[in-house]
Amino acid sequence: MGQDQTKQQIEKGLQLYQSNQTEKALQVWTKVLEKSSDLMGRFRVLGCLVTAHSEMGRYKEMLKFAVVQIDTARELEDADFLLESYLNLARSNEKLCEFHKTISYCKTCLGLPGTRAGAQLGGQVSLSMGNAFLGLSVFQKALESFEKALRYAHNNDDAMLECRVCCSLGSFYAQVKDYEKALFFPCKAAELVNNYGKGWSLKYRAMSQYHMAVAYRLLGRLGSAMECCEESMKIALQHGDRPLQALCLLCFADIHRSRGDLETAFPRYDSAMSIMTEIGNRLGQVQALLGVAKCWVARKALDKALDAIERAQDLAEEVGNKVPAEQRDPELSQLPPLIHEAWLCMTPGSRRGLPPRHSCSFSTARQRPIYSWGSCQVVLTIAKALGPAQGCSPGPSSPPCLFVLCSL
Repeated sequence: MGQDQTKQQIEKGLQLYQSNQTEKALQVWTKVLEKSSDLMGRFRVLGCLVTAHSEMGRYKEMLKFAVVQIDTARELEDADFLLESYLNLARSNEKLCEFHKTISYCKTCLGLPGTRAGAQLGGQVSLSMGNAFLGLSVFQKALESFEKALRYAHNNDDAMLECRVCCSLGSFYAQVKDYEKALFFPCKAAELVNNYGKGWSLKYRAMSQYHMAVAYRLLGRLGSAMECCEESMKIALQHGDRPLQALCLLCFADIHRSRGDLETAFPRYDSAMSIMTEIGNRLGQVQALLGVAKCWVARKALDKALDAIERAQDLAEEVGNKVPAEQRDPELSQLPPLIHEAWLCMTPGSRRGLPPRHSCSFSTARQRPIYSWGSCQVVLTIAKALGPAQGCSPGPSSPPCLFVLCSL
């Protein structure tokens, strides 16, 4: 297959993809990859395959094509192509929650000699690095990366990049519990879509609506949250966007849990968990498991809650999500990341403090320590309704302690 025929087939695949005939588009592009001898064409079709598999949630396939694209860029001996291929490799690892690898590949991009693509892709590199730092709960570096990406967007009048950065900033502020800003930035993204997004993919509208839904839910505006999430899910289903479908299901589950409708919340957590396991979104699995745990706590099923929390903790540690001591709430500095944001430990006479240096165990749940002040190997679990006599067995010289669940 020569250069002209390769170009025609790539365009044919793009037309199929844009008309939601994704599988047919993939077949066309795969055939081009097998038969074309044109390196430039092969590089471009590999980029199409990377993007398509990313939006479908086939992250391992995405990674495979990104690696092949790097080899092709090296054959072309072009620094611009090499930068683009390393960015795709970084994104692939970001989607698979391999955040340390993502940061490493982003640094490789930034370390390449000056290229024409550098000005265009530098903002996307900073965005991917920020998402990786956020996945690791390294909040200061995440914010710095997002601000840098935003500067790139403003300097280059790149509204599409600005929209993506605003959505990531929404996630950032949701995690650090500044819920007003968590809403402001996705609203800004939605405004950009309305003003400049006539020719954009609908995924940008869906993405902004999803992040707005998350923020509205955290602010207690559940009707608005449901409305935004429904719109996002409609687009995700229309385009076969499995990752976004999973996020919307998780958001629906959280909304129903916030309403106290646990019967409706449970199956949505299960569905979200199933898709996230399928695509490899381990941090999404952590969030789903914590939501399930809170449901079990509300039902006073502490044994099941503890199972879910321990699974969440294992996954969080697997992806390297560890909050540096200086960035934690000082009163919760011994608690693991992701988990310490959802659980508090309180003692009589304390405001939000940790208990004295002793171990507590839940005799009503399991006959073994689940929290140690010295190392905190596992996570606290508890129900609001349990009092000291029911829920905790402190050491003989320690005051009774009560564990309570935050209402997040």
